[in-house]
Amino acid sequence: MKFIQYTGICLCLLLAACKKNIDLYPESNLNTGTYYSNFTEMKAALTGCYNGLQAPQNIEWQLTELRSDNSKMGNTGSSSAQNRDLSDLDMFALSSLHPNVYNYWVGTYANIRNINTLLQKLGVVYDQAAGTITINPIDVPITAADQKQLAGEALFLRAHHYFNLVRLFGGVFLVHKPISHAEAITMNRVSAPDIYKFIEADLSTAAASMNVLKYANMLPADRGRATSWAAKGLLAKVYLTQNKKVEAIPLLQDVKDNSGFALLTGANAYNRIFSVNEEANSEIIFAVRYKAGGLGLGSAFGNNFAPLNSGTNIINGDGDGQNYPTADLDTATNGDPRKSILVTTYVSGSNTQLYTRKYLSPVSIDGDGESDWPVLRFADILLMLAEAQGFTPASISLINDVRVRSGLTPYTAGNISSVAQFEKALADERRIEFAFENHRWFDLLRYNLTFTTITAEQTIKDHFADEYFVHYRLYPAPTPSLQELQADVTRERLLLPIPQKEIDTNTGLVIPQNPGY
Repeated sequence: MKFIQYTGICLCLLLAACKKNIDLYPESNLNTGTYYSNFTEMKAALTGCYNGLQAPQNIEWQLTELRSDNSKMGNTGSSSAQNRDLSDLDMFALSSLHPNVYNYWVGTYANIRNINTLLQKLGVVYDQAAGTITINPIDVPITAADQKQLAGEALFLRAHHYFNLVRLFGGVFLVHKPISHAEAITMNRVSAPDIYKFIEADLSTAAASMNVLKYANMLPADRGRATSWAAKGLLAKVYLTQNKKVEAIPLLQDVKDNSGFALLTGANAYNRIFSVNEEANSEIIFAVRYKAGGLGLGSAFGNNFAPLNSGTNIINGDGDGQNYPTADLDTATNGDPRKSILVTTYVSGSNTQLYTRKYLSPVSIDGDGESDWPVLRFADILLMLAEAQGFTPASISLINDVRVRSGLTPYTAGNISSVAQFEKALADERRIEFAFENHRWFDLLRYNLTFTTITAEQTIKDHFADEYFVHYRLYPAPTPSLQELQADVTRERLLLPIPQKEIDTNTGLVIPQNPGY
């Protein structure tokens, strides 16, 4: 492994040990001037970029699920720095010095640097003025089809990173090629619309460049990787996030009708989506892959989210009690067959804790699990299509497809007879279906544009009110009042702060901080 860190935008060149999408392909002392000389090396570098998704993914739940009404800090009495940092995120009390906001930022830009290096070697150029991507011929023994496939996958990964960055931070640094330190310190943030234009270009090119094999025709080793279907699905979400519903609908319809991905059927269909024995199943369009076995590629989520001080009763190595389900989510899942994997109660003497089983799998080593993290699922395609189409019988039918797969009764016209009822039904369905997959926070942000009756701010203020007397008032002095908690939930503070280290270490220009920090 070779790690070169640049100051300025904290861009790192990390040519990591590579895996299939997750095979080990160790390379040491790599040099960007001599590597990337054939298809095998290009593909190995791409796999390193897939691996690079893990570092930010390991933190993402803290910046999304924990800030939503799905999750909270379980231990109000802890004074440890780690728990205090998580509580600050949970209660909208964070500052621009928050360590894991910075770690997420650095991890994301590190992998963007990896991806940009590979894309440059693949002949990919972004014209910032025109907002277009070109894949140019290269002097490497590789077929045009392979070049386009690798470029498409890398473009998808870059778009995935930037989509998360723009939703979390607003306008960020647009780095579309390898740059020097001197260039980095002259680069400032660009507007969110410019970032979205960039993401759309990446995903449009990726969708046109990659294979369109149906799920059943994909090689097992290629399932879960980026495909044209994944690019179309993510691009549809990018459009929907900008309230471009007309642009999103044909993409979603195409994935629904032609991709071969489908909802699982049969007993325990929902639970099986997340089983390590059925990874990359027909519901998983794209996932961040993890592999156990002491390779440094395992998932820690099972231990992170298992109950604190549960010993080996839940998972080998004990649990950290993080990503603790809220009382409201516990109530919302009552009577729902999905509850058994979403919200479970651990009782030991006087110790009662809620926890999620979604990422639990047997581990031999603490923090070395096999569970993948789904990013885009077929159910997401169906529910996004319902959202884009709006209050129609066809949209209600799409919601029902997901409900019936989960073992619930379908809605009828009597259940949903207004826009407000439709929006609530869809939001509730998405909340439960994707609980603990980091969707809820991004959904709430999107509802500020796409819905008429639900806003992120009011949802979180209601969440604080619901949980105050059973949770937040138990924090030691200075205990926040409910009014103080709610006052911090503003439209400005829906965005995270730009890490202060990023601002302080750049001596070439003044980087503006997000308002509210």
